[in-house]
Amino acid sequence: MQNSAKIWRLVDARKAAYERLSDRVWDTPEICYTEYRSLAEHRALLDEEGFRITETLAGIPTAIMGEAGDGGPVIAILGEYDALPGLSQVAGIAEPREVEPGGHGHGCGHNMLGSAALLAAVAVKNYLAVEGIKGRVRYYGCPAEEGGAAKVFMVRAGCFQDVDIAITWHPAAINRVDDAMSLANTRLDFAFRGRASHAAAAPHLGRSALDAVELMNVGVNYMREHVPSDARIHYAMLDSGGVAPNVVQATAKVRYAVRARDLPGMRALIERVKKVAAGAALMSETQVDVKVVSAVSNLLGNTPLEQAMQAHMDHLGPPPFDDADRKYAAAIQATLSQEDIASAFARAGVPMRKGLALCDFVVPYGTKGAPMMGSTDVGDVSWVVPTVQARVATHAIGTPGHSWQITAQGKSGQAKKGLVHAAKVMAGVAVDALEDPNLIARAKADHKARTDATPYACPLPAELKPPIQPPPTGL
Repeated sequence: MQNSAKIWRLVDARKAAYERLSDRVWDTPEICYTEYRSLAEHRALLDEEGFRITETLAGIPTAIMGEAGDGGPVIAILGEYDALPGLSQVAGIAEPREVEPGGHGHGCGHNMLGSAALLAAVAVKNYLAVEGIKGRVRYYGCPAEEGGAAKVFMVRAGCFQDVDIAITWHPAAINRVDDAMSLANTRLDFAFRGRASHAAAAPHLGRSALDAVELMNVGVNYMREHVPSDARIHYAMLDSGGVAPNVVQATAKVRYAVRARDLPGMRALIERVKKVAAGAALMSETQVDVKVVSAVSNLLGNTPLEQAMQAHMDHLGPPPFDDADRKYAAAIQATLSQEDIASAFARAGVPMRKGLALCDFVVPYGTKGAPMMGSTDVGDVSWVVPTVQARVATHAIGTPGHSWQITAQGKSGQAKKGLVHAAKVMAGVAVDALEDPNLIARAKADHKARTDATPYACPLPAELKPPIQPPPTGL
């Protein structure tokens, strides 16, 4: 950490451009594989900063990589810029108000995630040039984290095969090194086909696909009592077969997300869900087709990298929030329940502090809180490259993930201070790795010890391709 101050100054020197980038990406929220405008914003800055650019990674038009430096180790810094559907929200207020009815919104803060990651990569690039150090830094612009598993396709295509370590972060309510706890996750579509008929005149001739979906849902609900306590199963109706109740529905489709602590557990659970679907088809005399939409692995930790990141977080302390930030965060916090707020402290494993709207501390390394039950395609990167992730405060404590409140705070003072802070943490770890070959060696040894017994197996079916979407008209 001896050169931390130098790299942090390089972050500060370019931060204004990346705060503006975050705002521009927030202004054009794009979902799963449609992030063409967000990609263009990132590409323009990669070009301006002098990176060597590789486009269309893994055949994905909205995935990009910029590289700088030569020789030496390869440090990857991962960014994201996809939004979520249905979370359109006016910025800077503390009440739900859509910008566009039914529109998209950055309800997970990925506008900040990509901007901070690129800012960190720029600072490391400039550090390499100033110090004359051999090494390469890469910024990976990754789309479709929210349900699209883009990084898994990128891993499968070999986009990370020569990377020595990978670094990333995520906007959060509490400052801490990520505890590398996530669930393996597969999304599957169950499409049932039956036979239409007049629901009053000839109901006996119909075979309802909607009945099959409902029977499947009931069966899976009964199954929930008999799965591991850390498994999760959710569903969403994609096609209910129409709006006419006097027509027996000939088609219906439901999407399931099946999550478990690791890939073997997830695969076993998927087979049980498929059996329930087959039983529902048998009972309703319909047919069912099953298609995997996306899949991600659980996260794999890396102790040497986590300890290096903790040292930077401890040295930096929390983001330098001001009174205006705290006032706005308190207004957001007033829209939350006490359960929301208590849950944020519980997940971090620290005592609750009433009245604290923005995090003013860093969680000590090794603190165990309630495990994170989400999923991320960073997990697959972590299985093939030693990977570390920070959680840096950008929003009010208690703010639920995937909420209008996160979208509302996406252009706030606390968001900008948090993203710059995250860039300093990531850039600091990158410089440590570039200047200390032993850190990379220890990270790789730790990674090998974790994967020797259970080698990585891509959770995607071999035939599955990224669901590429066309660019918007006029772009």
